[in-house]
Amino acid sequence: MIEFKNVSKIYNHNIFALSNVNIVIEKGEFVFLVGPSGAGKSTFVKALLKEIDLTNGSIIVNNTDITKLKRNDIPYYRRKIGVVFQDFRLIPNLSVYENVAFAMRVIEAPVKEIRKRVPMVLSMVGLSTKYKALPHQLSGGEQQRVSLARAMVNNPALLIADEPTGNLDPDTAMEIMDTLNDINHAGTTVLMATHAKDIVDNMRKRVIALEKGVVIRDEKRGAYGYED
Repeated sequence: MIEFKNVSKIYNHNIFALSNVNIVIEKGEFVFLVGPSGAGKSTFVKALLKEIDLTNGSIIVNNTDITKLKRNDIPYYRRKIGVVFQDFRLIPNLSVYENVAFAMRVIEAPVKEIRKRVPMVLSMVGLSTKYKALPHQLSGGEQQRVSLARAMVNNPALLIADEPTGNLDPDTAMEIMDTLNDINHAGTTVLMATHAKDIVDNMRKRVIALEKGVVIRDEKRGAYGYED
């Protein structure tokens, strides 16, 4: 599914954000990416989304070397990945339904398919009755559920969650994690970058730990392992 081969990213002033990273993530895995601030988590995610160019190495996603993608092909590659952010990134003047449908309109999905798929994913995240609401009328947890629905509506094989619980209270955060777990159990590969020690320790999924751009731990049922 995902393979990092000797991946390094060096920023200005010889700062190694990633240093010779070699990782394989199999289809259907749920993986936490952890580490203190500055460890390289954001660079890892940006590299996977092809938002930055590597200094060395290659990244293979579904048998495609994304480091060799032409600029015009990058948007099509990203459309095959679901992404959830800490700050939700919903369109404020669109309803819940329209925010989710927007992701399907971008790929020019047929109207019939949009009308079928959007209610299905809204039901999956528990927002069937809120489809007419605007983002500002929702709680933080509900907004993140919309973000999850939008990420999943095109049925991606890979979901990347970048600090998805960072702005949520503990109870709401666990509800979001339950939803992510359900998505994973349905077959979607999930990679989640997080500082949420309690969540990582509670779920006991695979943990890849970064420190100063280096993978220092890769445990099948790991713990957070930091005090930050």
